[in-house]
Amino acid sequence: MDLLLHLRYFRTVAEEQHFGRAAARLRMAQPSLSQRIQRLERELGVRLLDRGARGATLTPAGRLVLTEAEHVLAAADRLTATVARVHSGAAGTLRAAVPPGLGATAVGALLTAFRERSPGATLELRELPTAAQTAELTAGTLDVGIVRHPCPAPGLAFGPTLHQPLGALLAADDPLATPPELPAAALTGRDLVLFPRAEAPALHDETLTACARHGCTPATVLAATGPDFTRGLVLSGGAVALVPRTPDEAGTVWRPLHGATVTWRTSTAWPEGKDSPAVRLFADTAHTVLRAHADMRPAPSARMVFPRPASEFPL
Repeated sequence: MDLLLHLRYFRTVAEEQHFGRAAARLRMAQPSLSQRIQRLERELGVRLLDRGARGATLTPAGRLVLTEAEHVLAAADRLTATVARVHSGAAGTLRAAVPPGLGATAVGALLTAFRERSPGATLELRELPTAAQTAELTAGTLDVGIVRHPCPAPGLAFGPTLHQPLGALLAADDPLATPPELPAAALTGRDLVLFPRAEAPALHDETLTACARHGCTPATVLAATGPDFTRGLVLSGGAVALVPRTPDEAGTVWRPLHGATVTWRTSTAWPEGKDSPAVRLFADTAHTVLRAHADMRPAPSARMVFPRPASEFPL
């Protein structure tokens, strides 16, 4: 017997005090309704209603059962509503991650936008390198993440890829800081600051390969795990950091590479087959936020870029 359904039938009869009116309200035949109430009485072992020519009235036991039934049905309605909100992505807890260096503005905008689009959900957001994210996504301890590519992880699905151009973070008094943009080749022979290879080995190698393809051969590659240490290495003299667009701060300036010759490819990722509404909501929100607040854009077109002569740049 479906207890909740039978309790709803009983409550309707109690409210109408008449089997005929209750049956009409429930859009069912009166004999069927009467049989269901009788079955509920048998299951509970008490008589709930006194039936008469003028209608149906609650027995003392029926009044007690009705009071408890109201609590049970209200709780069932709340549970159903909660489950519906979870299914729609509007409730529940979503475990998500972003890569280091995404930027305070982008992270803040992501949290705000997700909260606005899903006010009843809880977003547990962590900062994790791509390698750590792929491990947790595979293990099921992370629901969705923003990863850098290449991301060689079987069993993952990915959202649309965005490209984030890299530029040079320089000391303000560096001769290379004079022009508004630089060719990658201008960084040849300098110490190059980059994120540790262990955070995203494939991306680290791809970045250096792209630099070499555009004529940049650094003297040494230095590893830095955060913006403060990166700036410290740059300010110490001689080192140049290869990073996404960064606000100028005292002593340092950021210059784009001409023609966006070196970019990082970024997308959302989640375990294949587990794109729940909450995951899809996060992926869509992240895509919008990254374009608006992290200087990311769709794949560049195949148009030819003609670089400025290297003689225009101080070396």
